[in-house]
Amino acid sequence: MPSWVRLRCGLAPRTLAALVVVLVLGVAFAVQHFRVGRPEPVPAPQLAGSTPPAPEAAAPGPSPGPPPTREPTGRIVVDVSGKVLRPGVLHLPAGARVADALRAAGGVRAGTDLAGLNRARVLVDGEQVAVGVPQAPGGPAPGPQGPAGGGVPGGGPLSLSTATVEQLDTLPGVGPVLARHIVDYRAEHGGFRSVGELREVKGIGDRRFEELQPLVRP
Repeated sequence: MPSWVRLRCGLAPRTLAALVVVLVLGVAFAVQHFRVGRPEPVPAPQLAGSTPPAPEAAAPGPSPGPPPTREPTGRIVVDVSGKVLRPGVLHLPAGARVADALRAAGGVRAGTDLAGLNRARVLVDGEQVAVGVPQAPGGPAPGPQGPAGGGVPGGGPLSLSTATVEQLDTLPGVGPVLARHIVDYRAEHGGFRSVGELREVKGIGDRRFEELQPLVRP
């Protein structure tokens, strides 16, 4: 430092060196304090008991498709008679068809005519399936109060709980449509408990019921 500056300030060389050291330390302390005191981002504290964020869900896979259709549950009992290899009473799953009953009975004998048997029909509990049984000679017999030729085959009452659509079709005044209504009512209500329930079948009025009453049984 020039001598005239030292003389003007009145500072000795040792004092001036000490002052320079103090200034350097002051500047260093200020820089350190600034760096330490600078604000830094701090993550928000997590509340106790809270669950951590779930990881990102994986990309959805292919749709599994519609749920499987439920099959009917339970069992039914049917009587298979006529020209089958093992006639008798069979226990089948609910919803079984005539074809299932024929297979369970060992199959139909060779040469049996199945033209009048609906093998796709759904069976009901307590039903009888007659295979290849011929009708009485001369066709249906007249009923007690029905017109000639409109009675039940063999002259006996027809069971409403076991008769097929083809058998019901032989009753006087009952065609394929009304016979199907009778079978549908039977399947919906689990059979006929009395002949009087026939009045509740769609298409059967009082006059037709009077004609059918002596020709059928529950």
